[in-house]
Amino acid sequence: MMKVYIGADHRGFVLKEKLREWLVANNIDLIDCGPQEFISADDFVDVARVVAEKVATDISSRGILLCGSGTGVCIIANKKSGIRAAVGWSVKQVVASRSDDDINVLALGADYVSEKEAQGLVQAFLHTQFIPEE
Repeated sequence: MMKVYIGADHRGFVLKEKLREWLVANNIDLIDCGPQEFISADDFVDVARVVAEKVATDISSRGILLCGSGTGVCIIANKKSGIRAAVGWSVKQVVASRSDDDINVLALGADYVSEKEAQGLVQAFLHTQFIPEE
Protein backbone atom coordinates (compact mmCIF):
# COMPACT_ATOMS: atom_id res chain seq x y z
CA MET A 1 0.00 0.00 0.00
CA MET A 2 1.27 3.45 -0.94
CA LYS A 3 2.08 5.82 1.92
CA VAL A 4 0.88 9.40 1.76
CA TYR A 5 2.64 12.15 3.69
CA ILE A 6 0.64 15.29 4.47
CA GLY A 7 1.56 18.63 5.96
CA ALA A 8 0.38 22.22 6.10
CA ASP A 9 1.15 25.64 7.41
CA HIS A 10 -1.28 27.71 9.50
CA ARG A 11 -3.31 28.76 6.45
CA GLY A 12 -3.73 25.15 5.33
CA PHE A 13 -4.12 23.60 8.77
CA VAL A 14 -7.93 23.39 8.93
CA LEU A 15 -8.21 21.84 5.46
CA LYS A 16 -5.35 19.43 6.25
CA GLU A 17 -7.21 18.22 9.31
CA LYS A 18 -10.39 17.63 7.28
CA LEU A 19 -8.45 15.82 4.54
CA ARG A 20 -6.61 13.76 7.14
CA GLU A 21 -9.88 12.51 8.61
CA TRP A 22 -11.28 11.76 5.14
CA LEU A 23 -8.12 9.93 4.01
CA VAL A 24 -7.97 7.81 7.17
CA ALA A 25 -11.68 6.96 6.78
CA ASN A 26 -10.84 5.81 3.24
CA ASN A 27 -8.06 3.49 4.47
CA ILE A 28 -5.16 5.53 3.09
CA ASP A 29 -1.82 4.82 4.79
CA LEU A 30 -1.34 8.42 5.96
CA ILE A 31 1.56 9.98 7.82
CA ASP A 32 0.75 13.43 9.21
CA CYS A 33 3.95 15.49 9.15
CA GLY A 34 2.35 18.32 11.02
CA PRO A 35 1.63 20.43 12.58
CA GLN A 36 -0.55 18.53 15.04
CA GLU A 37 -2.11 21.73 16.35
CA PHE A 38 -2.72 25.19 14.91
CA ILE A 39 0.39 27.38 15.17
CA SER A 40 -0.20 30.88 13.81
CA ALA A 41 3.51 31.70 13.56
CA ASP A 42 4.63 28.57 11.71
CA ASP A 43 6.46 28.70 8.38
CA PHE A 44 5.35 26.81 5.27
CA VAL A 45 9.00 26.20 4.42
CA ASP A 46 9.53 23.87 7.37
CA VAL A 47 6.64 21.49 6.68
CA ALA A 48 7.24 21.52 2.92
CA ARG A 49 10.82 20.39 3.48
CA VAL A 50 9.73 17.56 5.80
CA VAL A 51 7.13 16.18 3.38
CA ALA A 52 9.47 16.54 0.38
CA GLU A 53 12.25 14.69 2.23
CA LYS A 54 9.90 11.84 3.16
CA VAL A 55 8.59 11.43 -0.40
CA ALA A 56 12.08 11.68 -1.93
CA THR A 57 13.32 8.96 0.44
CA ASP A 58 10.27 6.70 0.05
CA ILE A 59 9.95 6.71 -3.75
CA SER A 60 6.72 4.69 -3.80
CA SER A 61 4.97 7.31 -1.65
CA ARG A 62 3.18 10.56 -2.42
CA GLY A 63 2.87 13.86 -0.60
CA ILE A 64 0.15 16.44 -0.06
CA LEU A 65 1.06 19.95 1.05
CA LEU A 66 -1.26 22.82 1.92
CA CYS A 67 -0.71 26.52 2.38
CA GLY A 68 -2.75 29.59 1.47
CA SER A 69 -2.11 29.56 -2.27
CA GLY A 70 -0.34 26.22 -2.67
CA THR A 71 2.49 28.00 -4.47
CA GLY A 72 4.88 28.45 -1.54
CA VAL A 73 4.90 24.81 -0.50
CA CYS A 74 5.16 23.77 -4.15
CA ILE A 75 8.26 25.90 -4.71
CA ILE A 76 9.97 24.56 -1.58
CA ALA A 77 9.09 20.93 -2.35
CA ASN A 78 10.47 21.21 -5.89
CA LYS A 79 13.87 22.23 -4.51
CA LYS A 80 14.34 18.65 -3.25
CA SER A 81 15.88 16.26 -5.75
CA GLY A 82 13.38 13.60 -6.79
CA ILE A 83 10.32 15.72 -6.13
CA ARG A 84 7.89 16.67 -8.86
CA ALA A 85 5.31 18.93 -7.23
CA ALA A 86 2.44 20.85 -8.80
CA VAL A 87 -0.33 23.06 -7.50
CA GLY A 88 -3.67 21.36 -8.10
CA TRP A 89 -6.55 23.56 -9.19
CA SER A 90 -8.82 21.24 -11.20
CA VAL A 91 -9.35 17.49 -11.38
CA LYS A 92 -8.54 17.48 -15.10
CA GLN A 93 -5.28 19.33 -14.47
CA VAL A 94 -4.27 17.00 -11.61
CA VAL A 95 -4.99 13.93 -13.77
CA ALA A 96 -2.81 15.39 -16.54
CA SER A 97 -0.06 16.26 -14.05
CA ARG A 98 -0.02 12.67 -12.75
CA SER A 99 -0.39 10.84 -16.06
CA ASP A 100 1.93 13.09 -18.10
CA ASP A 101 4.42 14.48 -15.57
CA ASP A 102 4.39 11.85 -12.79
CA ILE A 103 3.97 14.39 -9.99
CA ASN A 104 4.58 12.88 -6.57
CA VAL A 105 3.57 15.88 -4.45
CA LEU A 106 0.26 17.71 -4.74
CA ALA A 107 0.14 21.26 -3.40
CA LEU A 108 -3.22 22.74 -2.52
CA GLY A 109 -4.22 26.35 -1.92
CA ALA A 110 -6.48 26.21 1.12
CA ASP A 111 -7.66 29.77 0.47
CA TYR A 112 -9.00 28.75 -2.94
CA VAL A 113 -10.42 25.22 -2.74
CA SER A 114 -13.30 23.90 -0.68
CA GLU A 115 -13.10 20.68 1.29
CA LYS A 116 -15.12 18.86 -1.39
CA GLU A 117 -12.94 20.25 -4.20
CA ALA A 118 -9.79 19.26 -2.29
CA GLN A 119 -11.12 15.71 -1.88
CA GLY A 120 -11.67 15.48 -5.64
CA LEU A 121 -8.16 16.77 -6.35
CA VAL A 122 -6.60 14.35 -3.87
CA GLN A 123 -8.62 11.44 -5.23
CA ALA A 124 -7.43 12.23 -8.77
CA PHE A 125 -3.85 12.54 -7.49
CA LEU A 126 -3.89 9.21 -5.66
CA HIS A 127 -5.74 7.16 -8.28
CA THR A 128 -4.17 8.37 -11.55
CA GLN A 129 -1.24 6.36 -12.86
CA PHE A 130 1.76 7.79 -14.72
CA ILE A 131 1.75 6.88 -18.42
CA PRO A 132 5.40 6.80 -19.53
CA GLU A 133 4.98 7.82 -23.18
CA GLU A 134 6.79 10.41 -25.24
